[in-house]
Amino acid sequence: MQHTKSTKSHSIIPLQQTAPQPSFDLLALPGVGRLLRWRHARTLLQLPLLAIAALMVWDGLTGSQLAPRNLATVITWVHYRGVLVLALLVVGNLFCMACPFMLPRNMARRFFTPARMWPKRLRNKWVAVALLALFFFTYELFDLWATPWWTAWLIVGYFAAAFVVDSLFKGASFCKYVCPIGQFNFVSSLVSPFEVKIRSPQTCADCRTKDCIAGNATQRGCELWLFQPRKVGNMDCTFCLDCVHACPYDNIGISTRLPGSDIWASGFRSGIGALTKRPDIAALVLVFTFGALLNAFGMVSPVYALEQWLMHMLGTPYEAPALGLIFAVGLVVEPLVLIGLTGWAARWLSNAQESLLPFIMRYVYALVPLGFGIWLSHYAFHFLTGFWTLVPVLQSTARDLGLPLIGPARWPLGAGLPAGMVQPVEFGFISLGLFGGLLVLWQLVQRDAPRHAWRIFVPWTVLLLILAACAFWLMAQPMEMRAIG
Repeated sequence: MQHTKSTKSHSIIPLQQTAPQPSFDLLALPGVGRLLRWRHARTLLQLPLLAIAALMVWDGLTGSQLAPRNLATVITWVHYRGVLVLALLVVGNLFCMACPFMLPRNMARRFFTPARMWPKRLRNKWVAVALLALFFFTYELFDLWATPWWTAWLIVGYFAAAFVVDSLFKGASFCKYVCPIGQFNFVSSLVSPFEVKIRSPQTCADCRTKDCIAGNATQRGCELWLFQPRKVGNMDCTFCLDCVHACPYDNIGISTRLPGSDIWASGFRSGIGALTKRPDIAALVLVFTFGALLNAFGMVSPVYALEQWLMHMLGTPYEAPALGLIFAVGLVVEPLVLIGLTGWAARWLSNAQESLLPFIMRYVYALVPLGFGIWLSHYAFHFLTGFWTLVPVLQSTARDLGLPLIGPARWPLGAGLPAGMVQPVEFGFISLGLFGGLLVLWQLVQRDAPRHAWRIFVPWTVLLLILAACAFWLMAQPMEMRAIG
């Protein structure tokens, strides 16, 4: 689908309102709503993050290479990740809304317009799935949490990749098909409490110009190809609010919904299709969920013993082959075996006639809340144990810039919570994810097989309990010098 331009005036035109207004809409708040409706609101949010990213790159390349004393590593691996998951839990995909990587490409598009469409064969998540798995692997292999220099170059590489991809291809191809951070946010936001959605279906039915997707003379439409009247949930939505600014009827808001409810919504979704017919998105969910466990496993002492044993067995002094084998098992073999056995058991117990893969894809999305709970637990540990570490790093950086305005660096600052309170928070997030997973699972089986609900529910519940038990065990282990990573 390509964007076209409408020549109509971008003014608020009243249409019949037949549906009730949502119970709560962020755009209805006096101050916040007015700001977000402003056409340049996203740029206003992006500029500070662009400045912070530039400062991180500068410090990462020229500053102290001791990770706890460098902005690149402290902000990226402690504060950014913690704020990211908490924002996803409380609101939604706020990082993509304020993404600084899009600002340079937006400025460049003032001077040229890409002519190509993203290749048809790649209009799926497979590239993004591979890149997300590769990111998890390189994070462990190169100890990115402990390397300011590499972290800085990772940021530079991200800016370059976003600029190149979106300079060649129309729309937001980088966000939709490539960006690993974006895919992480898309899956996580399936359980967020807010969603960009229409207020009145009748208003959209009466609309003839479809500016939310087509754009108009003053505002582009959705670059993710999400047609608002047929959009369901947060998958692929960056919260850019282009649709809000383009709609001449003020019929789009940021409204509350039951977290996770769009997972069990059935039918066609604009820009996505049906989740039950998207093996690429199902694979993304598996990498997201099992990657949470594998990333946490990389933080505890047993992983070092396992790596040493594998290096001995493989007859190599290098970590990469051993770590690659761990990732192959953790992100490919283990998920396929566990999901396959669970799906087979549920299919056999329920006497389902559907083939195994489509059957599994109906229920694999129940893993999303638990996977997000594990990421919350892990990132909350680093965020809470290193909450105040940003203060002395900022003080030190200000001194290096010749701006000693906030006093000398106070390096002893660290944890934001007493040590005894951190683990209960971690366990609480895992428990919340497990409860959410069970709720989503029950809704899925009630949707697809109400007569055999328990026969399907029990095997998948066993899988959720096994994964949750692994998460509890991992978070109970002492982290190996990973207050930064």
